[in-house]
Amino acid sequence: MTALTGEHENGRHMNSSQHHGSHEDNLRRIHALILAADGPEEQLAAVIRSAGAELTAADLVDELASRADLSEQLAAPMAVQFELAFDGVVLQHHLLAGPKAEHRTGPADAPSASVELDLLDLARAVFGARHTAGHRTPRIKWHGIEDPARVLPAMAAFPVVQQLLRGLAEQPLDLAELSLRYGSDKWGLHYYTDHYARHFAPLRDRPLTVLELGIGGYADPAAGGGSLRMWKRFFRRGLVYGVDVYDKTAMREQRIHTVQGDQADPAFLTALAERIGPIDIVIDDGSHYCPDVITAFGALFPHVVPGGLYVIEDLQTSYWPGFDGSSQRLSDPTTSMGFLKQLLDGLNHEEHEPPAARRAGEADRTLAGAHFYHNLAILDKGRNEEGTVPVWIPRRRLSAEEIAGAQWAAEPQPEADPD
Repeated sequence: MTALTGEHENGRHMNSSQHHGSHEDNLRRIHALILAADGPEEQLAAVIRSAGAELTAADLVDELASRADLSEQLAAPMAVQFELAFDGVVLQHHLLAGPKAEHRTGPADAPSASVELDLLDLARAVFGARHTAGHRTPRIKWHGIEDPARVLPAMAAFPVVQQLLRGLAEQPLDLAELSLRYGSDKWGLHYYTDHYARHFAPLRDRPLTVLELGIGGYADPAAGGGSLRMWKRFFRRGLVYGVDVYDKTAMREQRIHTVQGDQADPAFLTALAERIGPIDIVIDDGSHYCPDVITAFGALFPHVVPGGLYVIEDLQTSYWPGFDGSSQRLSDPTTSMGFLKQLLDGLNHEEHEPPAARRAGEADRTLAGAHFYHNLAILDKGRNEEGTVPVWIPRRRLSAEEIAGAQWAAEPQPEADPD
């Protein structure tokens, strides 16, 4: 389902990203609202006033529609009206719910139901963290339910409103099901979703920035984007960016932004990361060409926040000559897996003997962990400078006599490289 956010003006319905500035401006506005939803009421109200209460109401109603999957509920359209109180006025917005949900400002002509709620409560429920998302229960008015002639159409509105309002509460979401729903290949062709669920679940409640390389659909501008929509749904407080060599502007929607560019271009990737960062999660599902995988890591990993994750998919190409991989040169650092194996040596850079054998680089000092699955690597960003074991612990195997006599304790140990 595609939710359209727009304004009803002179009989025309205009997309909000066209009417209210650039799509990146809209992302910044949504991000400010997400951050404020955790703060004091005065701060949240100030952010809403700065953005405009009508525009904020439109954003929130559109977000509910995107979470509701209304196309699964009914084929015939019906109107659900929202009456949102803020600063002493009531803002009216409505959705024409059906196979496609169309959002309009103003009252509906004949709504099947009306939802009354405070705008601040709605913002906290939609974009606040779980510990701050407490809100008053919305008041629902069912129109026509007392009229025998209208009771059946009125009752058809019940599941629609239920679907809309479930977006106010934390939802248990299955990534495999979301992958199938939105047309992503992360489950079915691959089986990554269980691993993603394990590593991503602790981050779901955070205001994240997620960057995925590769949008899908090849040169078709209207194809692809399934994974971006999956991440948007899973990370309800996240901004999702997608990069592709083809123009995928048509895939943009609220909280999803697409950028055209080549992951083989480190200057492009660095500039993008500086513009949108810091980044919480990077997912490389791009060309899968070994040199591109290595280039992207070098450009983007420095921009991942401590505690963030860097993911590389489809590592089978590391063994395929057509992608500059090799099934014979298994430790070749020009292949994706050979490069990752070197990173693992860097994870233990403080243990190399003698200490000067490896000069620690930035990745050595900031790769805090690594998890490998079939065709998938998930890397932890953090501080990797714990220090080695005490110098009096021997760096060689000891004989039984040496252990018994503790003769090794007085042995001089190699000095650390001052650099």
